[in-house]
Amino acid sequence: MTRRVLPYRIPSEDVVAAAAWSLMTEDGDVAMPEALPDWDYQMDLRLRRTVRVDLGRARSQSGLPNDASLMLSAVWTATGSNLSGPAQHVRLTESGTSTVELDFRLRGADLGGLLLLDTALVLAERRNDARPSSPRRAGSVLWSDRESLRLQGDAPQFPMAVIDFARTSFPEGAAWHLQISGGLESATMGSLLLLVNEQNTITATAFENAGKPRPIDRVVLSAVYADAARIMVEHALGNDEFAEDADFPEGSLGATLLSLFDQLFPEQSITDIRLRQRQSPALFASDLQAAVKMFEVS
Repeated sequence: MTRRVLPYRIPSEDVVAAAAWSLMTEDGDVAMPEALPDWDYQMDLRLRRTVRVDLGRARSQSGLPNDASLMLSAVWTATGSNLSGPAQHVRLTESGTSTVELDFRLRGADLGGLLLLDTALVLAERRNDARPSSPRRAGSVLWSDRESLRLQGDAPQFPMAVIDFARTSFPEGAAWHLQISGGLESATMGSLLLLVNEQNTITATAFENAGKPRPIDRVVLSAVYADAARIMVEHALGNDEFAEDADFPEGSLGATLLSLFDQLFPEQSITDIRLRQRQSPALFASDLQAAVKMFEVS
């Protein structure tokens, strides 16, 4: 394990004993998995872990006085939305060993991609009386760890909203509509929006149940994701800037489309697929249908 070299003393790793993260579900606590393939932007996440901190050793090994105030902090970062924020802060002023229960809920609308959970033990207040070799600034990290949870698998993920198509310019009988706006350099989260027609109860209910889908919900979600993938790929191929040698910023629409293309057409060039789409649209449609594995049970 590599460890950062900081300009101040820090305690040994074993002053903090952190249990694994748990995910709170309708069926109770479960160990946080590596990925949630059925996760949806309407699905909030409640996470919990227990952390024990030997405050006496943490202070003494860092060269801090016994009355130094520490803080256990949990921070989240979502690569899909490029958002991050504090999840929970617990101030630690007592002596001896302290047991902290981290328990918080994250809004699904703020998440996406890879969810990073950072837990850190930090100095809570600035210490003007600290020794030269001891931490003195508020926020100085004494211990930290990071865990991750992948919230999107092979299916494209993007923000969504359930609305009444009768109040819009979209056909009232349509079940969903994927909006793509902005250029390939634009942020993905601001460029994609999946709109679901609330009047189409089968589709709207499927997304409501996305965290725990029934067989009929899986069929509907598979159809929506397949259609969204088709629209995204066709949008990409219609833009001449979408090419193998393109270098799009991380989190941009172009980077998202390149990632989707690589998942659907591994070891195939954009030039070849674009040519196939133009010369034989029907064959391209079948190739894309096979690539997204429509209705395949995972």
